[in-house]
Amino acid sequence: MTPVGSEPELADRVLGGWLGRIAGNMLGKPVEQGDLWTRDRIDRYLRQAAALPLTDYLPEPPSESDGFELRPEWRQCVRGRIHGSCRDDDVDYAILGLDLLETHGFAFSTEQVGDLWLLRLPYLQTFTAERAAYRNLANGLKPPLTATYDNPYQEWIGALIRADIYGWTSPGAPRRAASLARRDAVLSHTGNGVYGAMWAAALVSAAFTATTVRHALDQALTVVPASSRLARTVRRVVSLHDTRMTWEDTLTTVAEETAGLGWIHTIPNAAVLTAGLLYGDGDFTRTVTLTVRGGLDTDSNGATAGSVAGVLTGAEAIPEQWKDPLEDTVRSAVFGFDGVRISELAERTVRLVGGE
Repeated sequence: MTPVGSEPELADRVLGGWLGRIAGNMLGKPVEQGDLWTRDRIDRYLRQAAALPLTDYLPEPPSESDGFELRPEWRQCVRGRIHGSCRDDDVDYAILGLDLLETHGFAFSTEQVGDLWLLRLPYLQTFTAERAAYRNLANGLKPPLTATYDNPYQEWIGALIRADIYGWTSPGAPRRAASLARRDAVLSHTGNGVYGAMWAAALVSAAFTATTVRHALDQALTVVPASSRLARTVRRVVSLHDTRMTWEDTLTTVAEETAGLGWIHTIPNAAVLTAGLLYGDGDFTRTVTLTVRGGLDTDSNGATAGSVAGVLTGAEAIPEQWKDPLEDTVRSAVFGFDGVRISELAERTVRLVGGE
């Protein structure tokens, strides 16, 4: 692995990743319904609340009947109402990944990932490809059949949201991170669904040693096939950013080019995430707010963008308005982890770094 500085610096960056993931997730959660909450609709909501530019969690709606219907959980994740993080699968899978590595080490098998799901994760807290794989596991199927049998969601974003832990525990080693993420991803995904997980793990890993966001993105692209649609889409966003096109026009262009894939598919979400990271340019607040304003799977994208930005800046540099409301506490559906301290999760993650 590439050296990442002193142990306190490593600890600060890992904690930054956890805090960033949880804060970004909470930011996007109220508007997580990409077919309803489009980029335009999110910005109209923010304008009506006088909250543009966005620099904090989403404001609560001015009234219940203004035509902007947030997700039912919004009362626990809008500014002024947050007391610890609310439960979400985007954070549950990071916790489950930590438990996996603590239990089985870095030589874990795909079968062991599935066994842990059945043991620790309630079926009704799984969605799309994960629910299909869970059902297949419960019916006695083995990987990789768990990913392919009766599963129309194989290239959706589920494996990507499970990837951060492999980046946090492989700082400066994007290929190692991607290899670990692949072993997890093939339980439920194929093709670009798996590449998305590998790319995200590599991106988080590269953020520990990269000098810029662009450098981390360039490194992450090396772990997936250059001809894959994921790689081509990420390169497209990078090239539009290079021409100094605005963030809005970049997203409009790529949305037209990925039309028809659906708002939970890996490809359009990778585009939103890449744009948020590039135009956020290392600034934590700008990165997570642009990513969530980009629409689609807002809480998943906010979480991954927050993780990358949090690793880049470290926990100390994340502004207080994102950290303080979390009260160092996580709600989780993973058995044995509800109410765990964020700082404890980060400490346990750091203890895994350098393990085999």
